[in-house]
Formats: sequence, structure tokens, C-alpha cells
Amino acid sequence: ILKLTQWTADYYAASWGEILKASLPAGINTASEVIVAITEGGRDELQKITKDTSRLRILRFLSDNGESSQRDLIKEFGESPAKRGIRELVNQALATTHHRSVTTKVKAKHRKAVRLLNTSDPEQKPLSAAQQKIIDTLTENGGEMLFTELLEKADVGASSINTLSKRSLLEVFVVEVLRDPLANAEFPNLDELTLNAEQSFALTEIRKALHSNGYEAFLLRGVTGSGKTEVYIRAMRHALDQGKSALMLVPEIALTPIFSRRLRVIFGDEVAILHSNLSPGERFDEWRRIRSGKARIAIGTRSAVFAPLQDIGLVIVDEEHDGSYRQHEAPYYNARDVAVMRSNLAGATVVLGSATPALETFQNAKNGKYQYLQLQNRIGDRPLAKAELIDMREVFRQAGKDVSLSPQLIEGILETHSKGEQSIILLNRRGFSQFVLCRTCGESLRCKNCDITLTYHKRDARLVCHYCGHNVGVPRNCPFCKSEFLYFIGEGTEQLEVTLGKKFPDLRIARIDRDTMAKRGEMAKLLIGFDNGEIDMLVGTQMLAKGHDFHNVTLVGVISVDTGLGLPDFRSAERTFQLLTQVAGRAGRGGLPGRVLIQTYYPEHYALRHASRQDFESFFAEEMRYRQRMSYPPFVVLASILIKHADYKYALENGQLLKECLDNANSEKACRILGVAPASLSRLKGEYRLQILIKSESRRKLRELLDFALAEAETRGCDLRIAHVEIDPASLM
Repeated sequence: ILKLTQWTADYYAASWGEILKASLPAGINTASEVIVAITEGGRDELQKITKDTSRLRILRFLSDNGESSQRDLIKEFGESPAKRGIRELVNQALATTHHRSVTTKVKAKHRKAVRLLNTSDPEQKPLSAAQQKIIDTLTENGGEMLFTELLEKADVGASSINTLSKRSLLEVFVVEVLRDPLANAEFPNLDELTLNAEQSFALTEIRKALHSNGYEAFLLRGVTGSGKTEVYIRAMRHALDQGKSALMLVPEIALTPIFSRRLRVIFGDEVAILHSNLSPGERFDEWRRIRSGKARIAIGTRSAVFAPLQDIGLVIVDEEHDGSYRQHEAPYYNARDVAVMRSNLAGATVVLGSATPALETFQNAKNGKYQYLQLQNRIGDRPLAKAELIDMREVFRQAGKDVSLSPQLIEGILETHSKGEQSIILLNRRGFSQFVLCRTCGESLRCKNCDITLTYHKRDARLVCHYCGHNVGVPRNCPFCKSEFLYFIGEGTEQLEVTLGKKFPDLRIARIDRDTMAKRGEMAKLLIGFDNGEIDMLVGTQMLAKGHDFHNVTLVGVISVDTGLGLPDFRSAERTFQLLTQVAGRAGRGGLPGRVLIQTYYPEHYALRHASRQDFESFFAEEMRYRQRMSYPPFVVLASILIKHADYKYALENGQLLKECLDNANSEKACRILGVAPASLSRLKGEYRLQILIKSESRRKLRELLDFALAEAETRGCDLRIAHVEIDPASLM
């Protein structure tokens, strides 16, 4: 693991300490916090300042409290003002900072237990009925039980147990109890499936690689519903039979319970789960079970790539194309690529699975870097769902107004549910309305911290920023011109749920997005209810598109697909194609044929045309021509440097200095340097964002450029704390 974290830090130009911290469960590593204290000079300055500034407010806060953690100051004054104020106060000797250790709250859990020593009293004293019940219950349960469990099963009081302990018939002791995330889970009944010819061939090739005891990499491209999961499970079984361990990465927390329940049925306690929705105690115990070798299969999301498995033989990355594998905050890394390197370092087999592989992955397969395995047919030779592009321009012309549901989709929903079948409706935008516009002055209500409009959430009656979390109540009047004519524009999943509920009052409709799934366990509960037929229709964001297997879903509707295509990002067409293909794959997975209705104002776009036919190779060919023409990955290596600061002038000065250093290091012109320019999202969380892009055909040359430029920039006084380097960025937003 240490070698892997070193490689990750080096490859992604990140701090090794940050990567090490990311590899450990919260609570296991020693934490510290920054403490800020006012100096005597600061107290003197407090008497002199008359102008109400953030510096004065921070000094006054420190004076009142003696000292304060940086975290509390950020809560009180906001991140950027607090950090900037602290830095200024320290530079002027008006405050000091030091680090203080924070005691971890995560510890091993201990419970009282009871162990049977003798079944009869050597002194021949008779046992009461309650005491005999205790002896019998312990005997029936292997002679050892938790104290509370014994009380419940024997239906006795604690005094009876204590009496038997005094008579040396029992021993009461303390035992460590591991917290199990699946303790209260319901497990499915699984039938043994027979592999088809394509699955058998794929499994045979993976088994050969496992037997070789060396590094092998596979791309398993299988259409949706082709049975990739069954291949994964049998490959894991084979790895365990060889005395090896296995790691499986999934993109979404929501998919972890589904896979883990199935794996627990097959492999029992050999399975451990790692993801951020576990309690700190559960995560701590699962990590220790893996490290001790008690669990030889780890399943989890991005950070599980660092799970401390011993003798790892197999690594599986399901839905390897998914953007969730990318860490979007420092330290930046892509868990898929780290998984490949982990397999390489361990001499293990890695399987990257997807119906819609990332272009870089498919290119690696075509070039022979990965072995290429295909599952071209659905299980049972079921056909792929038939997809239809609905031209919303024509719908608008006929209706004479803007509508969210086309006649074709309305008819499809009615027909589907008249037959007792289920449907999924995708709108990849949460909230009720996209933004609020004043019809008098034309201004929109924007976040005070970000260059983004606020989204209206009707249930909470709040306007919310989906980037920083800032939220305000809905004003009665425009804050700019005081007009009362505020107009709510655009539709989110919350509004779509209401619209569908009014249109189809007899249907049981549920919504899946971050707003409804905030409560722990809520998504798993809802998905199980849908699978059991307790819900007729699911409405939601892209969370619906990933890996779910519902056999009674025969209709998928997609609303407003064009929003993804309009993003200023070179991967927007690829992401749209992947999302549509994945969500289309939720229909027709059982014995009934599926249908997909895609509403769009741009039916001519190649991503939509190829997605409607689920034709990955045609999309790949067309997208690769665009990437080559525009010099984007996989034809070049790409690095992004974001310069972020609350003071635009300060950010620009440092960005320009860094750009100058990059130009100096680029004497051979082996790299193309673009910028400094405002990022697509030019202000987030109170900070202005400037971007420098670097393209090169050589990864080595790009890294050399960065190393030389960053070293020169540091010597010339550039504030590199505000420069965030990202290698192979998943997005340019």
C-alpha cells in the first residue's frame, strides 16, 4: 500500500501525506487542528481600529474567546474571509497559530459477554428455574453469548447471571464486538445461474490470468444486462480458492448494498464494505477486518482502492467509465487508474467492466495494453430495449407551448402501467426550478459565493446553491428592482415528480436524488420497495442509471437530455452517450421487452443517435475524430492548474507568474500551454478561479515541465498554496 500511495502522489502531483490520509478510514489517523490566538499587539490594535472590517471582527472574536480553532472561525466568518484574515493577522504579528492534536472518537467497541464454565454446581447446590434456563440457553448456543443476548433469549434477569458467576458456573467478561453494516440487512435468495458461451469464455480467460500469478489487465465490455456481475462473482470465487483476496470497486454508494448483500450470501463474512455512508465505527471495524485477513473481499467506492487486503489476486472496477471514481478535491486521483497500478504492483489481475468504457480505456484495449473481452448479448438472448428520439421542437410546434412530457411519453407511461409494468423517468437536474428570473429587470437570483444561479427547492421553500450549499428564503420582490414579478424557470426532479403525480394520480411515484436520499439507508429501502413492486415509477437523476437490475421495468423516459451536451467540457458528448446508454439498459432486463423514449431538441447530435442504438463502437469512432482534431485525450496528456483565491487581483498576479514560469520551462515547445483564463465556473465558494491548461504528447515531458516550473515559481515567491494541479482531469469545469 505504501508503494501504491507513493505512486499515486507522484503520478497526480499530489502530497504523499494527503494520499496517505485519504487511504485511511476517518479516525484511525492522528488528526490536528489549527488554533489561532490573539497577541498583545493584537489587543493593542483592537483599540485603534475604527473601521468595521473582517480583520476587526476576527480580532474581536479572538479577544472574547482567548483563542479559537480555524474551523470555528470559518464557521463564523466564511472560509475565504477567515483564512485571508488569519493570514493577514499572523503576518502582522497580531495573532499566532499553532497545531493541537484532536482525540479520535473512533475506538473499538466492547460489550459484556458470558461464558459457560460448568453445567452443574460442584457443591451440589440446586439451581433455580431461571438459573437452569441460563445454563440450557448457553449450552444450546455454543457455551458463549453476549450478556444482553443471553438475557433476551433466556428471558431472565441480570441477577441470575451474576449469581451463577459467583458460583463459578459462568464467567462474565468483556469482548470486542465488530460493527457490521449488514447486520440488519435482508438477504436475497440467489439461484445458481448457468453461464452462456460469452460469459464462459470471459471467465476462462480471467482464470488463466489468475493462475499465471502475474499482472494482467482486461476490459470486459458487455452490453447492459449481459451478466458481467456473474463473471465478477465467479472470478472472485476462483481468486479465493487460490488463497488470494479480491477487491471490487463500484461507482456509487447506492450500489454497494446491492452488491454486498449478494456477495454476503455467497461468501459470508469474507465480505467487507468500505464507503463514506458507513458510520465512523463501522468503517473502522471493516477496515480492521480487511487488514487482519478475516475479510478477503472488499467492496466499496473510490477510497476502497486503498483497502489493506493481503495477497491481493483480483481487482474489479465495475462501470469503470464512471466519473465518481475521480476525486474532485485535493488530493486528485482516479481510483480506476490507481486500481490498475495496484494490480501491477501486486502482480494481480484487474478487470475493468463497462457497457460504455471510457475512450482512454477502449483505446488501451484496441492497442493491446488491455486484453479485450466482449459480452455482446443479454442473458437469455433478450433484446436490447428499443429506443426512440422524440423531437421536442416538433412537440412544441404542435402544442404551441413548452411542455415537459411529450404525447409519446404520456402514451408510453399509460400503456406500461396498464399492463402492471414499471417505469423509470430520468431528469438529470434536481430541485423544483432551475433558477428564478425577474421579468421586470431581467436579473436572476445568484449565489453570493459562486458565479451560479440559485436553484429553487419547493419542499424547503429555499433557493439553494448546489456548489457551496448557500441557501436563502424565496424573496417576495426582486432584490435588484423590487418588482414582484419573479418567474421560476426550468424544471428539476422535484417539479417533475409533482407534474407526473398530477398527470397520473393512480401511480405510486417515488423520487431518487441527493435531496431525497440524504437519510442513511433511504435509497436501499426505496430500491428494494421498487424491486418488490411497491412503487410503480421512479423519477430521478443519474443515480437511477447505474447498475440497477429491475426485471419489471419496461419503459425508460429521458427528459431534457440536451443540458449535458451544452456544457463547456470536451467530455460532454461522451458523458451524455454513457448516461443515455446506461439508463436505457434499465429497461427490458426481465422477460418483457423494453422501450426507451428520449426527449431532445437536438436529435441530430451524434451522441444521441448512437446512444439510441446503443452503438458504442460507432460513437467511439466519431468522438475520437473530434478528440484528435481538437488535441484532447487520449491523443494528448492533459493537466489543469486552477488558481483559486478570494481576491481576484491576487489570483491573477500569481496565475500570471506561474504561467511565465511554465513558458520558461517549455523551451523545447514539447507542451502547449493555454491561459491564464477564467475557468468555466469562474467563482465558487467565495473564490475566483483562473485556469491554465497544459497539453503534451509526452507524459514525461509534461511532468518535467511541471516540476521545473513549480520549482521556479516557488523561488520567485508565487503562492503555490492557491494553485491546484490536476493530472488527467475528468472535467474542465
